[in-house]
Amino acid sequence: MAGPVRAQENSRAVPDQAADEAADGAAIVVTGVRGARPRTVADSPVPIDVIGPQELQATGRTGLKDILGNIIPSLTMPALGGGGTSSAAKPISIRGLSGDYVLILVNGRRRHTTSLINNLSRVSGGSTPVDIDLLPTNAVGRVEVLRDGAAAQYGSDAISGVINFILDTSPEGGAFTTTAGSTYEKGGELFQQALSYGTRLGADGGFIRFAAEAKYHDRADPSGAIVADSVDLYPRLADGSRDPREATIDRNRAGNYGRTNRDYIVNTSYNAELPISEQTTLYSFSTLSHRDVKDGRGQFNANNVNSLPELYPNGFLAKRRIWETDFQATAGLRTALWGLDVDVSSSYGQDHVKLGAVDTLNPSLGPSSKTSFFMGKQISALWVNNADFSRTFDIGLAEPLTLAFGVEHRRERFQNKAGEPDSYRDGGYVIPRGTTPFQLQFGGQRPAASLVSFTGTTPADAFVLTRNNIAAYVDVGANVTPSWYVGLAGRVEHYSDSSGDTVSGKFSTRYEILPGWAIRGGVNTGFRAASLAQQGFSTSQNTGLVINGDFVTQLVKFLAPNDPIAGFFGAKPLKPEKSLNFTAGTTFESGGFRLTVDGYQIRIDDRIVKTEILNSAEAKAILASPAVTAILAQRGVPGISSAQFFINGVDTRTRGVDVVAEYSLRSAALGDFRFSAAYSYNRTKILNVAANPANLTNTILFGRQARSDLTSATPRDKLVLNGEWTAGPVKTGLRVTRFGHYTEAGASQTSTADDRTFSPKWVTDLDISVQVNRAVNLAVGANNLFDVYPDPIGVIQANTGLGKYGLFAPFGLTGGFYYARVGVTF
Repeated sequence: MAGPVRAQENSRAVPDQAADEAADGAAIVVTGVRGARPRTVADSPVPIDVIGPQELQATGRTGLKDILGNIIPSLTMPALGGGGTSSAAKPISIRGLSGDYVLILVNGRRRHTTSLINNLSRVSGGSTPVDIDLLPTNAVGRVEVLRDGAAAQYGSDAISGVINFILDTSPEGGAFTTTAGSTYEKGGELFQQALSYGTRLGADGGFIRFAAEAKYHDRADPSGAIVADSVDLYPRLADGSRDPREATIDRNRAGNYGRTNRDYIVNTSYNAELPISEQTTLYSFSTLSHRDVKDGRGQFNANNVNSLPELYPNGFLAKRRIWETDFQATAGLRTALWGLDVDVSSSYGQDHVKLGAVDTLNPSLGPSSKTSFFMGKQISALWVNNADFSRTFDIGLAEPLTLAFGVEHRRERFQNKAGEPDSYRDGGYVIPRGTTPFQLQFGGQRPAASLVSFTGTTPADAFVLTRNNIAAYVDVGANVTPSWYVGLAGRVEHYSDSSGDTVSGKFSTRYEILPGWAIRGGVNTGFRAASLAQQGFSTSQNTGLVINGDFVTQLVKFLAPNDPIAGFFGAKPLKPEKSLNFTAGTTFESGGFRLTVDGYQIRIDDRIVKTEILNSAEAKAILASPAVTAILAQRGVPGISSAQFFINGVDTRTRGVDVVAEYSLRSAALGDFRFSAAYSYNRTKILNVAANPANLTNTILFGRQARSDLTSATPRDKLVLNGEWTAGPVKTGLRVTRFGHYTEAGASQTSTADDRTFSPKWVTDLDISVQVNRAVNLAVGANNLFDVYPDPIGVIQANTGLGKYGLFAPFGLTGGFYYARVGVTF
């Protein structure tokens, strides 16, 4: 059980009973509202959820993305969002919007974003959100999820809401947990060790708490990814007969399908406070993480022109390597000055990534090609300085009016460093004509330039971008009458780049009709400034498309929006996205029962999206637009078949409803019961699409597949039913989740032949724990207990087996996962 929590963003302390109330389901909330009177989930003027550490652990999952995706109905993740680095920093979707639209706080302070841009991801494509998997799970005291726009209070990114990770403040004691598990038959072994320990500082309530967790998670294959015996994996022999190795080769070739990663992650943190007087407290917290990823990113059989037999006589699975070091450190002071509560802090965070490739080659260099490469580095950094002030005024209302105001300075930096030349250059190798089966089939052809599946960063694509931001806000709230609360907030920001100046406002209110029954709602405007990665990222990438059942690759140039070549295609410097949010709902609370129902509408104008790969609008010419290819060649980019870039391309409207119901019952004979049901429905509609430039009238800028990925690639609705039963030392948790239907669109602009709509699925999770004694807890459980898979859609790629279950399944492609857990407290 966590101790008292202090919310830095709110410039006030949370009462000591917060943790106990959290355990009883009436948690005090500190995110999204400032005021002298503590507020609970039910009497908050905005919809908010509170998740405690026991609920986080009982999911049986080990990363915060998977954990929250299991608990929060509006949060989903695709099994395979796409290629590139998306497999490491898996994209998330909240209320049908990408992770870029939710602001992540740690102890109320803004967290830096990942440097792994999801440039090849189809779901949440191009997003650069905060990677919450780099926070140690056992360091979290609780999570507050604000389901409402809050840009007027917190600034950029808080369009769909705020997730505030409040670190554990337990002043004494430690805990050790070890978890081991695996899928039923597909591999994917997991081992995790987690340790936390706290001790007191000084004699006046100070503390420091450390946490560390280490995790190894292996890759896992889905079933049914077996290449048919009739499909050739080797070149035919000179007489036209099949290679005898066809009979002995492992025909499970989908190495980049299922769970494609082998991960090593180490996350550490500390959280500390030290009172130095009755009114003044120093505080500091920090996280430090390292992640090592080996990810299968392309299966090439021996009868592929790029599988040079001198290096890979049996074909190969190209693998991407990612070495990532991430840290954040914050220090601050809370005090009282001139009648004001004052909170001053400074925070610096950085995500440093080194990219590599192994078990691959640059076939244009011929048989002398290396098989291991350095591809470049990406570094994202954020420095934030805050000064927050608040006080109350008694002006004759039902309770004193609270005034909060403050200023913030942010400095952001993003750097993309070049890789070694062999990772991107064209060596000009031509396969010789000869008598071997490979030479007979491919002699005289030139294999692909650069690495297969992915390319290194060239010097031309390397860049450094920085910007400064200065913001000021004011937030006023009070109960006008004992039953009626009103809150107003406003914020102005200035960016030193093309984002320019922004102004946001928010109005929220709550009225208690009868004791325990209230209505609430509000309206707010918001914005999201384009990330520096989106403004400057460029690369050459081998991109695969499925056309009429065949997997075809093409070399595409991803251009920065301010690149003159991109400008010729219609790109412009990115401007902030603007949002207008409405929310209205009702809350009811009586005894052990609580119900909240909240509807919402989020309109986003000038939404930043990736264009299509600029192909012809004619289905027969989908792999190349002659106009685009010619323009690229004329401007010094030869050998590239198409282009892609970010653009303020669409206006969208998302409508939805969130319903949360909870009921607790204590029985002396049967034990304690807690039941909950959470339902989320959302639908996104595209209201407007940017027009094609005049010189590309027959080229698709944002076409059928991209539109479908924006509106239909995530489940339309999600239902989470949860039941907990505690009887003596035994605690049983049962969670059943229904994922609604979703659609994976094919690449054709005119044909729906490759489109697949997946039916809803019910997935069951079970966790059973026994408190052996005061110190030891044992647990076993299963995620996806009944081994549920998405609808099989047939093998799309005949030569690899990839695609039987599609790509976007929100509950994964590898079936059930079963685990055991041992916990020791001391």
